[in-house]
Amino acid sequence: MDFAYDKGRVLMDLYKMPKLDLHCHLDGSMELLSTQNILKSMGMEYSLQELEKELKAPKECNSLAEYLKSFDIPIKCIQTEEGLFTAAKELALSAAKENVKYLEVRFAPSFSTSEGLSIRQILESVEKGLEFAKNQSDIRTGIIVCGMRNLDNSVNLDMLKQARQMLGYGVVACDLAGDEKAYKTSLFYDFFELARKYDMPFTIHSGECGSVENIKTAIDYGAKRLGHGIAMEKDVNLMKLCADKKIGVELCPTSNLQTKAVKDFDEYPYDIMKKNGVMVSINTDNRTVSETTSTKEFERIVNKFNLSDEDLRKIYTDSVDMIFADDDCKEYLLRKWED
Repeated sequence: MDFAYDKGRVLMDLYKMPKLDLHCHLDGSMELLSTQNILKSMGMEYSLQELEKELKAPKECNSLAEYLKSFDIPIKCIQTEEGLFTAAKELALSAAKENVKYLEVRFAPSFSTSEGLSIRQILESVEKGLEFAKNQSDIRTGIIVCGMRNLDNSVNLDMLKQARQMLGYGVVACDLAGDEKAYKTSLFYDFFELARKYDMPFTIHSGECGSVENIKTAIDYGAKRLGHGIAMEKDVNLMKLCADKKIGVELCPTSNLQTKAVKDFDEYPYDIMKKNGVMVSINTDNRTVSETTSTKEFERIVNKFNLSDEDLRKIYTDSVDMIFADDDCKEYLLRKWED
């Protein structure tokens, strides 16, 4: 597929380009109107303007913790099977409209248990929503279950034990999310030891808050990918290690700016990662919270670093190599670039 991109390319070209989104949070990507309707059914009235203010993070946050406040209301909306189904369905359909061919949706099932749903019911509801979207559009999906840094480790371990039942039936991997600065990765050895026991691959939010040590810990634990990974720019040897081990990095440009993972876009480490052979994917993180799409994320990267068609092809093929899916799915996605 030859797009022959140049500096004057239009957004529509990137919109049509096949894409993968490997780092996308369910609760951070809920549609405003459906959120309003779900809240109304719960007896809570919000105007769309009020919801927009609550769900969309400031363009510049003081910290990751401030950014995470935008999740409070969406989490209230994914406490029922219907809410979970709707959120997953609309996310996948929205992604498919901009030619995202593969979407890995991540969320914390433990945050959806307040109305009495079991972890299995929660995961089945999300998978049904994703399956509905797959039947309506040309997109494939997977679920990444998140342990949360601010939860007691017993809660995370129990979630993982129950999620294991869905491994291969929608669930493809696990993750550790939340305030990385407040809870270092080394506190969660037991969580990833259990994941290894279950043969469940994992990515870990690492290096979003400047910690090289968290990235090293994630690699030591056996992470196949790193969520954000921004801090590795400080350590050339660490980048080369990731390149040698084929550990992919899930870059999320807009949210990385919002959370102060980088001070400004002139410091964005895409180029230095590329030069050191690190595999990267370009992702949304939170479509609603960051008011973004896959297309917008690529537009930002393409225009900043003047990417060529070959650069885009490399990102696409590396992203395919990074997914938590079987070889048949990977071959299917590689063909999509050539269509």
